[in-house]
Amino acid sequence: MGLTKQYLRYAASAVFGVIGSQKANIAFVTMRGGERGRFVAVAACEHVFIWDVRKAEKVLILKGNKHEVTYLCPSPDGIYVAVGYEDGAVRIFSLLNGESNVSFNGHKSAVTVIRYDTLGSRLVTGSRDTDVIVWDVINECGLYRLKGHKDAVTQALFLKDKNLLVTSSKDSFVKWWDLDTQHCFKTMLGHRSEVWGMALLNQESRLITGSADSELRAWDINYLQEGREAGEPKEKKGKSLLDDDDDEEEEVVDESPEERILSCKKAGSLLREARDRVVSMTTDAKAKVLACHGSDTVLEVFSVLPEDEVERVMAKKLKRAKKKARYVAHSRDHTDAPEPVVERKLANEIVRLTNIKASANIRWVDCLMCAGGELKVAMLLQNNTVETYSLKTSDKNPTGIKTSRLTLGGHRTDARTLAFSSDNIAVLSASGDTVKVWNRSTLQVIRTMACDYALCSLFVPGDRQIILGTKSGKIQIFDLASGTLLETVDAHNGALWSLCLSPDQRGIVTGGADKTVKFWEFELIKDEDAAQKRLTVKHVRTLQLDEDVLCVKYSPDQRLLAVSLLDCTVKVFYTDTLKFFLSLYGHKLPVLCLDISHDSALIATGSADRNVKIWGLDFGDCHRSMFAHDDSVMFLQFVPKTHLFFTAGKDKKIKQWDADKFEHIQTLEGHHREVWCLAISPNGDHIVSSSHDKSLRLWERTREPIILEEEREMEREAEFEEGMAKGDEPVVPGEIKDAEAAPAAKKTIETVKAAERVMEALELYRSESRKMEEHQIACQSAGKQLPPPKANPILVAFGNVSPSRYVLDVIKKVRSSELEVSLLVLPFPYIPDLLSLFNCYVQDGLEVELVCRCLFFLLRYAIHFGQISSNQMLLTVIDELRINTISKVREIRDVLGFNSAGLQFLQREVESKEEIMFFADATGLLKEKRRKRKKRERAILTIA
Repeated sequence: MGLTKQYLRYAASAVFGVIGSQKANIAFVTMRGGERGRFVAVAACEHVFIWDVRKAEKVLILKGNKHEVTYLCPSPDGIYVAVGYEDGAVRIFSLLNGESNVSFNGHKSAVTVIRYDTLGSRLVTGSRDTDVIVWDVINECGLYRLKGHKDAVTQALFLKDKNLLVTSSKDSFVKWWDLDTQHCFKTMLGHRSEVWGMALLNQESRLITGSADSELRAWDINYLQEGREAGEPKEKKGKSLLDDDDDEEEEVVDESPEERILSCKKAGSLLREARDRVVSMTTDAKAKVLACHGSDTVLEVFSVLPEDEVERVMAKKLKRAKKKARYVAHSRDHTDAPEPVVERKLANEIVRLTNIKASANIRWVDCLMCAGGELKVAMLLQNNTVETYSLKTSDKNPTGIKTSRLTLGGHRTDARTLAFSSDNIAVLSASGDTVKVWNRSTLQVIRTMACDYALCSLFVPGDRQIILGTKSGKIQIFDLASGTLLETVDAHNGALWSLCLSPDQRGIVTGGADKTVKFWEFELIKDEDAAQKRLTVKHVRTLQLDEDVLCVKYSPDQRLLAVSLLDCTVKVFYTDTLKFFLSLYGHKLPVLCLDISHDSALIATGSADRNVKIWGLDFGDCHRSMFAHDDSVMFLQFVPKTHLFFTAGKDKKIKQWDADKFEHIQTLEGHHREVWCLAISPNGDHIVSSSHDKSLRLWERTREPIILEEEREMEREAEFEEGMAKGDEPVVPGEIKDAEAAPAAKKTIETVKAAERVMEALELYRSESRKMEEHQIACQSAGKQLPPPKANPILVAFGNVSPSRYVLDVIKKVRSSELEVSLLVLPFPYIPDLLSLFNCYVQDGLEVELVCRCLFFLLRYAIHFGQISSNQMLLTVIDELRINTISKVREIRDVLGFNSAGLQFLQREVESKEEIMFFADATGLLKEKRRKRKKRERAILTIA
């Protein structure tokens, strides 16, 4: 057996450089009893960052898997945050420890809205797949799926005192749902285009909707069933013989489904100053303030006046109108002037408070009303910035005061170039306006300096200065110690696309869009007013070419210079004489990146035609052409001292290749947009990559070896599992295909695996049962007790449990949100054994609630209902289950009632003895702790 080449795996280490992703909203959260309005939650690609806006620090990271976060919603008690993802999943994180124990899978595409009900026990989610799903948070399962919208759902709101739900969508409709009967009882048609935002005001008696125009429409909600629960039928009134047909018709109109629970009538509209669509709309918790914005920099804040304030304003207006009417009548000698009437308008109830102008275009906003009428506003801007503002709503002319701005931890635009220092510690990233230097181990910013639009960069030998090549064709030299710009050199007449450090470290070479390659040498010069010498570059040679230069690279032995041109070729020149040596042609589109191996033997080129070609530098022969990415190859670099290289593409992937064996080694997935560039550390242990999603990602080389056959097998398995999860959904008997309500959960690879585990457990139970029967028959035929059969190793590993108990343990390990779908795909031959086991569990009092849930689902919804109900063998089992479940559930209910009454009695006893309410001491201690913490923080800030 020949020697095999060992490859080591690169794994994701950290995500940094992103302050807040644009896809998901921003939300105020509370951390461990901290000050309200101090912490905000924002999405950061697949993670959620909790920022302390006062200290501009990250205090918690809620780690996701691989899909991008699309929506956030804190729970009413402030302990949890529900997070929706691009794949339709919803996970609930605890803000106490940052862990997620509850997850829901029901949507087929990105989650667009999440809302809790008042108690936090239910969750409603809307998605781009047009469905609305209501989830039970406590039981960790889906309740039902509501179908009716024809486009992405944009907002969903629970009504507090009634079991109703209102949703809006891009299909221009607003739908009202009765959650008792799970159907849509009213559809509002008053919008001409998409409904982008919605809010409930005035104790849920008014609905405000925002559409694609500058008008905010207001609707008055009149509840027709105040005295009873929504969804109950009206009492039928008796009809006498004297009633005519008109009354009957009027009664039929009143009983129409459209006016059965509530009526909505347009009350007017508010005009926004912005002319584009509403991007987002929000209110504070008590709906006293309404904030909305378009795609510009202005946030419009409206105040919702309470009823007594509106009446006071109207009384003043009426008084003025009467005074004016009396004056007019007196001047015209009219004694019988009519009584003036002041019409109540929407502008009297919702008044413009102020406009807040942000530093960039606003993407999302959240509001929080604090003590003393102080309104705190958090904005997520489109340039990777978070800003918070504060304004006093009680002031006559309130103005928004900027209280904090999070900018240090990321670039405003995409980072287009990266570089590592020679000691592997510092990382340079440069964007359209700033260049930042990061500490690789702590991921903290060391220096931030303003620059032009940077396209390429490098560390000067010694790591004390950095050089940037800009889009305007200039070379900028920065000093890291002082963080200042030392010099700007006009290098090219067009964009400076590439620069490369010479192997002897005495100079650089640059290539630009002006069809020239220029050679520069480092020099130390002394300014007249400076005490020390500073670094500069001196132009020594120029190579004139026929096409724009896209990339230049020295060979490590400094013998050759490779230049990629806009004509899709790569030309190789001798460095000393600049004579032409080779022309590498074969790409169909321009070569965007290239690199030469450490031994100057190979050159790899990556092109916009999605291919990577490996060439020999001896004769310019093409060793292999490989289809590398699904889009343009944007960057390519060899790992130092190896023939392995990495490529980055617009298909969001980074791939590692072997240039000797022409094999694909591994794919690094994590970025959610195009990958612009990457940098490999001089020792090859770290990689930093930059993407259009504003994030920088650090990858580390581990000690885990990669076996290529296993890697390909894992890729095939992942594709197979993904295809299996996207297969046809199981059909539920009796379910109407286009019904408004449907089961909430969906088939995923997890539910399929859970069903397989249950089937394997039932197979083991059958085999063990057969063994015991055969053992009993053998004992009877032998007339004596024989030694028992050997125990199954799986049962031994689980602590010598019985086969029936093992089946129950397997069912208990299935996630609550996946249980129903897992039971739905079970084949019928397993159902009789499962029902028999359920009967045993109920008789023994084992997990009665779980068993009843599974049993009722199998009998009510499962696809085998017809076979179960028609099977005579199962008749006795089902009858025993009916008797046993009723008696056991009654026992559990009695125990719970007794315990609840006992606890209430103990509470009353303690309160009467100590003459204090429960938790009063704990509240006092908490207030004392907060006071001490604030005092300590003020002292620290004073010292700082």
